[in-house]
Amino acid sequence: MTRTPTLTLLAAAVLALAGCASTAPRSAPVASPAAVVAADDNLNAVLWVQTAQEYSALTTQTWRAAQAQLDVALADTAWTALLPGEGAELQKPTLPPAVIVDIDETMLDNAAYQARLVVDGKSYGNDSWAAWVAERRATPVPGALEFAKAAAAKGVTIVYISNRTHDMMADTVANLRHYGFPVDEANYYGLGVEVPGCTPHGSEKGCRRIAAASKYRVLLQVGDQITDMAQVTSNSRAERDALFNDHKAWFGQRWFVLPGPTYGGYEPAAFGNDWSQPADVRRAKKHQALELAR
Repeated sequence: MTRTPTLTLLAAAVLALAGCASTAPRSAPVASPAAVVAADDNLNAVLWVQTAQEYSALTTQTWRAAQAQLDVALADTAWTALLPGEGAELQKPTLPPAVIVDIDETMLDNAAYQARLVVDGKSYGNDSWAAWVAERRATPVPGALEFAKAAAAKGVTIVYISNRTHDMMADTVANLRHYGFPVDEANYYGLGVEVPGCTPHGSEKGCRRIAAASKYRVLLQVGDQITDMAQVTSNSRAERDALFNDHKAWFGQRWFVLPGPTYGGYEPAAFGNDWSQPADVRRAKKHQALELAR
């Protein structure tokens, strides 16, 4: 029995199917491997701040600890959170009580700005930062607003000493007030404000702490960097270590530090504070600063 007709019909069917396949609408292309994303030193830090429950837990417990310590400080008329040379000598029991706070990553969370930089493949810049501040879209750091309201209810003034420039005051105060932070323009000390008789060292806050100390008895200081509490001059790792070690007893008592991994003095300390170096050179020096198990 011959199979020729069957083979002929089968071949015709195959050809017909092939024709249909060539004329039918194309389906969606098969997904290709994910595009390679350029390395960004800040990716994990920003992701952690925005999504990790541990970040919110740390900031909340820090602010609660500061609130508990506030009652202790109020009861001690000799108490001050300032060092000699940075206002301690100006403290008097009769001065009204205050707490000095940083703003960025202390009272207001700017992770959305940092996320924008990561997604766009850009780095911090004065223009992009000024535009972000003008948007007034920073949100409260978890726990900060509750602390500020509790302090105000006890008659304690919140003094904002920030390295936002002084001409950013209107936008910054509006941003804070939007969420209900107690804030007065007279207690906003931005970068560039002049303090009579005191010459600032770069962006350090020593002169501004002295200005606050002339008006208030400073009970606590809260920030996301140790330089929010006391001045350093070289920002070397050795100087930063010395500041921490010399005043270790004050942390959790008079000084409270919040997690701020997206930026800070620790980073340039690893590459000699020289931002003019190319990014790959800075990254290589940060690698060299890592400590392996001994």
